[in-house]
Amino acid sequence: MSWILLIVILAIVVWVISAYNGLITRRNQVKEAWSDIDVQLKRRYDLIPNLVETVKGYAKHEQETLDKVIQARNMAQSAHDAGATPEELAKTEATLAGMLKSVFALSENYPDLKANQNFLKLQDELADTENKIQASRRFYNGNARDFNTALQVFPTNLIASSFKFEEVKFFEIENASERENVKVGF
Repeated sequence: MSWILLIVILAIVVWVISAYNGLITRRNQVKEAWSDIDVQLKRRYDLIPNLVETVKGYAKHEQETLDKVIQARNMAQSAHDAGATPEELAKTEATLAGMLKSVFALSENYPDLKANQNFLKLQDELADTENKIQASRRFYNGNARDFNTALQVFPTNLIASSFKFEEVKFFEIENASERENVKVGF
């Protein structure tokens, strides 16, 4: 009888350790996925000033639009650097994406700009970065979903609540018009 009780207790302890370690693994995967978003956003922040400088040479009287792009970039980068939540970061990123659309719309009025090799290279790099950001968001949201599911299903939810694991927020864009990709094609 004591052997059976000992085996049951040992099985419960092994299960608790396994469930706890599984939650830690998923939480670390969410952190890794968030880090991927950070890397791509940093790349975007670095590309934008170069893009604006290239456009400035061709569109001198469009300074107000260019200033708004830099302002949106600075706000997004500040939110990013301050450790903003996914919701806060999504708002600033949506504003920045909207401002980038205006820069590319400006290029329609300047044929020489559209033919400039620096502009074309920056356009390609930004398009690639936007695709990587989108992929990173999907990766993050997939890991967030898996982690949140693990926190909610029985019996893992018992371990999660005992060790005070908290759900993570999805990286979502609120406004339907903000869901569109930055269009960089001409």
